Amino acid sequence: MSTSNKNRLLTYSQAILEGTQQEMLRDDNVFVMGQGVDDFKGTVGTTIGLHEEFGAKRSFDVPVAEEGMLGVAIGAALSGLRPINVHIRFDFIMVCMNQLINMAAKSHYMFGGSVNVPLVIRGAIGRSWGQGAQHSQAFHSYFMHIPGLKVVAPALASDAKGAIISAIRDNNPVVFVEHRMLYNLKERVPEESYISEIGKARVLQSGQDITIVGISHMVIESLRAYKHLKEKGISAEIIDPIWLSPLDIDTIAKSVEKTGRLLVVDNAWLNCGASAEIAMQVIERLQGYKDIKVERAGYAETPCPTTKSLENLFYPNSSTIASQAFNMVNPNSESWIPVGEEAEEIAKFKGPF
Repeated sequence: MSTSNKNRLLTYSQAILEGTQQEMLRDDNVFVMGQGVDDFKGTVGTTIGLHEEFGAKRSFDVPVAEEGMLGVAIGAALSGLRPINVHIRFDFIMVCMNQLINMAAKSHYMFGGSVNVPLVIRGAIGRSWGQGAQHSQAFHSYFMHIPGLKVVAPALASDAKGAIISAIRDNNPVVFVEHRMLYNLKERVPEESYISEIGKARVLQSGQDITIVGISHMVIESLRAYKHLKEKGISAEIIDPIWLSPLDIDTIAKSVEKTGRLLVVDNAWLNCGASAEIAMQVIERLQGYKDIKVERAGYAETPCPTTKSLENLFYPNSSTIASQAFNMVNPNSESWIPVGEEAEEIAKFKGPF
């Protein structure tokens, strides 16, 4: 990544928008379609102004018909265009699974490499304002299971910009996962175009006592947990995988080999999830010559709740992450949980999305 203009701050939304705009200027085959992309709020700011700049043929709204609109996007990709298909409620990607898994993901393989499907499927995941069981879910682990799909879930604005550009330029489908709580978070983002290295994680904080791998918004909560743990004399190494498929297990395993402890924190259920895959790959890599301790944190085995009080208990946060990490490092000590204020992005989040 280039480091020029490194003091410029953009929100996560603005970073996605800028990366998309730069690719639309670079390549006339790139277009954006989805519910609300030409709305004045521009899909939480990620598509704002694209309709005015590029016209209705390259940025347009679609009906509430997820299955149909993904079919249109796949057809366009098979025809040589580069669609970005935006799903503001990724929960309903479930109605599109046949097209996504049996058509988009497999066409390149089934036709002996003679066919490409350069398609980006963007989807918003996670909690927001009490939307409950059907509108607060995260399905990234489903897509990790499918050969032919790449899956990326950047947590930082600078990575979001590089990742959306990499996804658009990729010649086959990329599922781009965006947690709602990330949209308004700011970070330094270079102005020029750049790509994210596909399949490469980032070590955001170096440490010696425990490795904490966060996924999407859990990276932000893990960085806050790092500060809590530092006050207790615990040195945590914080890693953002960024790309969930392909997964950079080398960076994670190298860290765990050093620290001897791994805590994987996900925005999803633990059973058969991304946290289980990361944990198991590390165990397979290090078993036999490194004694390690591995734990996970994520959703309880219930549907996502609606009320704020239950949401605060259901989702991992910096305090619960720090407490679990502390107990891993100090198993014989009295349990500890830091008192932390509600994350600003959660407290201030406004719907409807």
